[in-house]
Amino acid sequence: MRTVRFLPRLPNEEVVYLISGSDDHSLKLWSLDANSGTFLCLQTLKEHTAPVNCITVLNDQPLSEPKTRILVSGAADATVKVWALSAAGVVTLLQTIQTTKGYLPLAVALSPLGEDGKAIILAVAGTTSAVQVFTADTTATDVTRTSFVLQATLPGHENWVRSLDFVREKPDTLGGDLLLASASQDKYIRIWRVHHGSALSALGVLGVDMTANSLTPGNKIHKLNAGGEKHCVMFEALLLGHEDWIYTARWSRAGDGRLRLLSSSADNSLSIWESDEESGIWITVARLGEVSREKGATTATGSIGGFWTGMWSPDGTTVITLGRTGSWRRWDYDMKEDEWKQNFAVTGHTRAVTGISWSRDGAYLLSTSSDQTTRLHGEWTAGNGTWHEMSRPQIHGYDLNCISWLTATTFVSGADEKLMRVFTEPKAVAHMVQRLTLSNSLLDSLSLPDAANMPVLGLSNKAIDVVDDGADFSALPSTDLHSLNAGHAVLDPASMVRRSALEIDHPPFEESLSRHTLWPEVEKLYGHGYELSCLSASHDGKLVASACRASSINHAVIRLFETTRWTEVKPPLTAHSLTVTRLRFSPDDRYLLSVGRDRQWAVFKREGETGYKLRQASQKGHTRMILDAAWAPAGAGDVFATAGRDKQVRIWLRKGGDFVLGLTVAQEHPITALDFWPEMAGDGMLLLAVGTEIGRLLVLTLKVEEDGEVSAAMTVTLSEDLWLPKAVMQLAWRPRRDGKDDKELAIAGEDGSLRIYSIAC
Repeated sequence: MRTVRFLPRLPNEEVVYLISGSDDHSLKLWSLDANSGTFLCLQTLKEHTAPVNCITVLNDQPLSEPKTRILVSGAADATVKVWALSAAGVVTLLQTIQTTKGYLPLAVALSPLGEDGKAIILAVAGTTSAVQVFTADTTATDVTRTSFVLQATLPGHENWVRSLDFVREKPDTLGGDLLLASASQDKYIRIWRVHHGSALSALGVLGVDMTANSLTPGNKIHKLNAGGEKHCVMFEALLLGHEDWIYTARWSRAGDGRLRLLSSSADNSLSIWESDEESGIWITVARLGEVSREKGATTATGSIGGFWTGMWSPDGTTVITLGRTGSWRRWDYDMKEDEWKQNFAVTGHTRAVTGISWSRDGAYLLSTSSDQTTRLHGEWTAGNGTWHEMSRPQIHGYDLNCISWLTATTFVSGADEKLMRVFTEPKAVAHMVQRLTLSNSLLDSLSLPDAANMPVLGLSNKAIDVVDDGADFSALPSTDLHSLNAGHAVLDPASMVRRSALEIDHPPFEESLSRHTLWPEVEKLYGHGYELSCLSASHDGKLVASACRASSINHAVIRLFETTRWTEVKPPLTAHSLTVTRLRFSPDDRYLLSVGRDRQWAVFKREGETGYKLRQASQKGHTRMILDAAWAPAGAGDVFATAGRDKQVRIWLRKGGDFVLGLTVAQEHPITALDFWPEMAGDGMLLLAVGTEIGRLLVLTLKVEEDGEVSAAMTVTLSEDLWLPKAVMQLAWRPRRDGKDDKELAIAGEDGSLRIYSIAC
């Protein structure tokens, strides 16, 4: 999905409509269900033949008692399409505007035009340096005959134009002038005046002296005819200040009635502009975001890839922006102090969540993703138990595939590289998380390092010391910077962690997450020949089992590493001929279970402190590749489940020394994730969570009979509005916490979402 817009509501209308445009070339009309808070897709429009880039709606409907609403979409098929939404909730195509060859629309804007509301103005811009202006005549009796005609082409920008937005200069005057803001990749914003009247009267409004012959090609007046009235467009102001591409420019009229413009840029900043009352010059009254001297070359040292969008709250007292890291940033205006103050907002992964792992006590959830980050999530006690990202331990240069806790303060992760990395939590982060969550599970040792940073062009987080706020080392040479931290290299001031950054009483802001909450890397585990596919840590934290992508027996091995000296336990375990997709230790660590793309599962039995030996392998465990497996709780005996592409969940139990098939449960779609509730549910019941390739979620209730047999007692499918739009990547039940009987399930999705559901069963 690339763009969304809410549509204006008609008088006495209870339905809320939303229009969205996507990479799949379609527009979708949604209605909001006020009771459930969910959106229902009413209509799918597939007239575009390429991804939809932009949508705009006519918010200030020019017609009295309108029955039809106008919206416009622009797509990479080089067309702009005009649509009408009827009062019955049906969208129809009114007009298709074909742009010139090689010109793709990236921004569109609509506004009423004229005194009696019989005209509409449309601005279109994109992969050229010009802004095109169209007008259309309309009537209250037949809006469906609306047709836009090109009236003017506004030059001036030197690169692609990314954003357009209209606002009425005097909100109480329908026939007053409009202001159009255009933001471009040339780092400038241009403001255009759309004047109701002749060109001569426009010159008087702008104070241009005709006797001085001051008109130039840059401020040429463009004439418009719409609704039988004369209008004209003229350049009014050039806004300078950003250092990189400008993505959006949006108008707002605050409670005091003053007109403000918000711009967002790839230079990691937001600017709020106002026109000076005396001179009329547009000036920056607030600049939000990154401080230039704190920018870095990597995300870990401060560069977040710029701000992609900037939006106002309806009352103009809050602004939010979104960047490459997937986190919203939010600032609220403090009227008493006349200052914009940052507040915490929503964070999240931007690509598929590939691995999740609960801490042993269930206090924290680690997630890792194809967006190359590892994130620590916890419940903020002061926020009524709401979940927030508390730390971003790892920011990597490769897509991350798997993760597992080792101890209360240490985890291991694997990525699209041939090694695993082990991280331990620094003291500053541990104290911050403990203060916010009131859990001591991450406070383990005073010998932990203070903090961590990532050197530019590096992949390994280095331990550093926290510095006091009063210290200013920016003027020191690099050699002195190195000596200040007992041999740990500090490359620039942006890579330092100042003490106040983590002495906070709220979840950390995005810049703190990406710069101050890294965990130092303490070990690398080598041995594999290709990218890591899966890993698992034993419950006692003494062993790590791992596997890599493989197309032959030589590479489809399972390697074991002991965590005392971080050495490999040889020889590696062999059983598979293709990639191992999942590894799971039994609850008592007596067995190690592996499943793979070669359609077989294998069980290895523990021998000695760190050794395992193949106990049994089933070469025909499933008819297609096996994607996941899980052990039942210890009270059920030696029981595990497997599932895969053949759309079957199979339950295996040990009888007479061997594991045999005890039950098969068929589903409609391939099964991608499994996990058992880690305790018996009562009366010998087992709860098995199941996730499918289409995002469906269900819980199987299995009965363990006295003779050791397993039967399916009940299947509960979660409500469709709780399904994921894409495949379920992994499931993990939260360990039971002291005094709480809640059953909570963490769900990792291919759609980039990480969810925690409370399951009543």
